[in-house]
Amino acid sequence: MARNFYFTPKVRSEMELYENLVIEALQIYGQDVYYLPRDLVNYDNVFGADPESTFNSSYKIEMYIENVEGFDGEGDLFTRFGVEIRDEATFIVSRLRWQNQVARYDNEILAQRPVEGDLIYLPLTKKLFQIMHVEHEQPFYQIEDIPTYKLRCQLFEYSGEDLDTGVAEIDDIERDYSYQYDLCLTAPTVPKVQIVMDSDYMIPAYVNGGYVNMAGKIKRIDVINPGTYYSTLPTILLDGYAVDSGTAVVNGLLNGGITSISITDSGDGYIATPTITFVGGSVVDSDYRIGDDVYQTLPSGAKMKGEVVDYILDSDGDACRHLRLTHVGRDDGVFGNFMISDSSAIINTSRGGGFNGLFVESITEINKVSQNEQNDNFSDESDDFLDFSEENPFGDPENQ
Repeated sequence: MARNFYFTPKVRSEMELYENLVIEALQIYGQDVYYLPRDLVNYDNVFGADPESTFNSSYKIEMYIENVEGFDGEGDLFTRFGVEIRDEATFIVSRLRWQNQVARYDNEILAQRPVEGDLIYLPLTKKLFQIMHVEHEQPFYQIEDIPTYKLRCQLFEYSGEDLDTGVAEIDDIERDYSYQYDLCLTAPTVPKVQIVMDSDYMIPAYVNGGYVNMAGKIKRIDVINPGTYYSTLPTILLDGYAVDSGTAVVNGLLNGGITSISITDSGDGYIATPTITFVGGSVVDSDYRIGDDVYQTLPSGAKMKGEVVDYILDSDGDACRHLRLTHVGRDDGVFGNFMISDSSAIINTSRGGGFNGLFVESITEINKVSQNEQNDNFSDESDDFLDFSEENPFGDPENQ
C-alpha cells in the first residue's frame, strides 16, 4: 500500500530547524574562508580545461574542515625533480549559507551549487585549495533534506591565473609568483641647461662699490639635457634681478626633447646669473597603478597588453621607472613582445586613455612561478641523494 502521508517525516518546520542547527554548528566550529568563483576565459573544448582562468571576486563564508588530524593526501612528496606538497582537505558548507553569501551576490554564477575548479582560501594556513569534487548527497537525506555540501579539495598550485579578488593577501599571490615582464621606462624630465653670461660687462656703480666682473648680459644658453616627452614647444621664463630682463625661446623638438635655445633679448644689468624655468609643452600620463591595464602599439598595428602588478620608482626619482606586468599577450593572438622605442609609449587604458605614456628603455622577463614550489627547505637534503653533476643522476653509479 502507499505510504501514510499523516506520518511522513517530511515536515518543513523540522527541516528548517535541522538546517538552522547545522548552520549554527558550522559557525561555532568552522573557519572563516574566502570562496573564489572561477570565470572561464578561453575554454579548451578538446582537453576540457581553461588555463587562463580568472578569479575576480571573493566571498567570506564559514566552512568546517572535516580533517581533524591534519590534511589528507600524500603530503610532502619527494620526486625526482623536487618536492611536491599534495595536501587535501574536505570542507563542509551550508547550502543555504552558500546561496545567500555567494550565489546571491555574483550574477556570473549559473550553477546551483559550488563548482569544481572554484577556489577556497584558508587564512589559517594562507593557502588556496581547489575544489575537485562536490558531494551533495551526504549525509543521505536525513528527514528527507540535505543541508550541506562536502567540498573535497586539493592544494592549489598557482600557475599564472588572474587574481583580482579585492583581498590583499590573495591578490599578492599573483604579484609574487606570476610570470612578469619588467619594463624599464624613461622617466619624465625637464631640460637641464647652462646659462653663460657676458662677464666682461661691468656697471660702474658696482665697480665703485667693490664688485668686479659682474655678469651683465646673457651671452648664450647651452642645452645639457634636452628633457623628455615634450609634445609642443615649452616657453621660457628667466628670473633674476636686472635692469632689463632678457628673453629666450626654444628652437625645436627632437624625440620629445628640446634641440636648442635662442636668445631674443640679452637683457641688461644682471647682478647674478638668472634662473630658467620651462613652462608647458609636456603632456605625459605616467600614472600607473596596480591593477591597471596598459598596452603598447607595435609597428604592425597590433597591441601588446598586460596588467600592472607593481610600479617602482628609482631612488633619485627621475631615472628609469620599473613597470611590472603580468598576463601579457598580443590582442591578435600572435606571440610577441614589447619593444624598446622612443615613439611608441606604454599607454594606460584604465585611467581614461588617450594620453601619452612613458617609453621603454629595456625589457626583462622574470619567471617567479618556480618560487611557489616550496622546495627551498629541502634543497640541502635533495643534494644528498641527487647529483646533477652526473650524466644521469637517476642511473646506477657504476654505469656512469
